[in-house]
Amino acid sequence: MNSRIIIVNIIRWVLLLFVQVFLLKNMGFYDLSTPFIYVLFLLLLPFGIPNILLYALAFATGLTLDAFYDTMGVHATACIVLSFVRISFISISLNRDAIDDPEPSLSYMGFQWFSLYAFLCVIAHHLVLFFLETFKVTEIGYTLMRCGLSCIFTLLIILLVEFIFYKRTSR
Repeated sequence: MNSRIIIVNIIRWVLLLFVQVFLLKNMGFYDLSTPFIYVLFLLLLPFGIPNILLYALAFATGLTLDAFYDTMGVHATACIVLSFVRISFISISLNRDAIDDPEPSLSYMGFQWFSLYAFLCVIAHHLVLFFLETFKVTEIGYTLMRCGLSCIFTLLIILLVEFIFYKRTSR
């Protein structure tokens, strides 16, 4: 990786965590839907990143959120699961050696691929996050409703951010 990609990702990490902690932490819809925009950092990491570094970044990102949200490892676990789903989806859907594009973004991969990729990663993240947070089988309906609404809210914000920073590429 060149230094430009590293600097862009550091800025992206700081900015997304800042927005998550100071703007979106208290934003919700009747405690049913909470957007988690910080997952966009993990989604947009370059294809060529080593898996161990991806897991370390996911763990550090999750621990940082856990420190601000007073959750004991819930975000860290959800970020690790998101990283596993990301690695699995990319290895199934793409030939990693033949990839010319630097990162899995909307402008490089197209709307259909990116939206499926984001949906699968976000749903895995949110399922783990909300079920570990609740940790009760008796509230499965409420937890699934929270997870579904938060997934929709998060995906809308992720797609909005991606469309704002969309770069037209020639194919």
